[in-house]
Amino acid sequence: MWPVEPDELVALQEHLAALRPPSWHPSGDDLIAGCFVCFPRGGTGIGAAGDPAWAGAAALRRGRVVATASITDAARAPYRPGLLALREGPVLEAAVRSLGTVPDVLIVNATGLDHPRRAGLALHLGAVLDLPTVGVTNRTLLAEGAEPGPERGDAAPLRIGSDVVGAWVRSRPGAHPVAAHAAWRTDAADAAAVVLAAARRSRTPEPVRRARTLARRARAGR
Repeated sequence: MWPVEPDELVALQEHLAALRPPSWHPSGDDLIAGCFVCFPRGGTGIGAAGDPAWAGAAALRRGRVVATASITDAARAPYRPGLLALREGPVLEAAVRSLGTVPDVLIVNATGLDHPRRAGLALHLGAVLDLPTVGVTNRTLLAEGAEPGPERGDAAPLRIGSDVVGAWVRSRPGAHPVAAHAAWRTDAADAAAVVLAAARRSRTPEPVRRARTLARRARAGR
């Protein structure tokens, strides 16, 4: 499920985008996990296969940490637009599997349907793990949409053409909104709800924020 060549990944992305797995919807009491990967400080350009990679994962329920994990691994490829799974996919999979518990939904620092082939890394990782997934990013890839209102919880659709692929979500009053991406087994409304439920005190959803801290601590050798 993690191709090593770009043309293989493109074909798999097209296959994944055509699938119609059963929909998942948040319950309001879900175990929400997040994952994040980082690379050596000071790196420039697109990187290379073999770059050291540190990944973290954290699972929380109602803001309380249930499980955490961090791993040290290596990037499988340089960065290429639309082909992020080549570089980060296996590393993030290993981090999430290291949690030792199965979350209800996973938030990935990547896009899902907001992708040239409607199958970004957030969607791909969900298919590999057999978990509902949501993406969260600071910027969109292709999607466009007006900013939401100024209050926490305000949201506005993100579209590619006429297709709604996610939503801008105001997770903190006065802060720039985050892009919540529909991904594996989730739609735009699900994505917005999960991101908002997981973003309690900060703009970034807490599981992703914790995973990012774990990855950076692993990189620092702590």
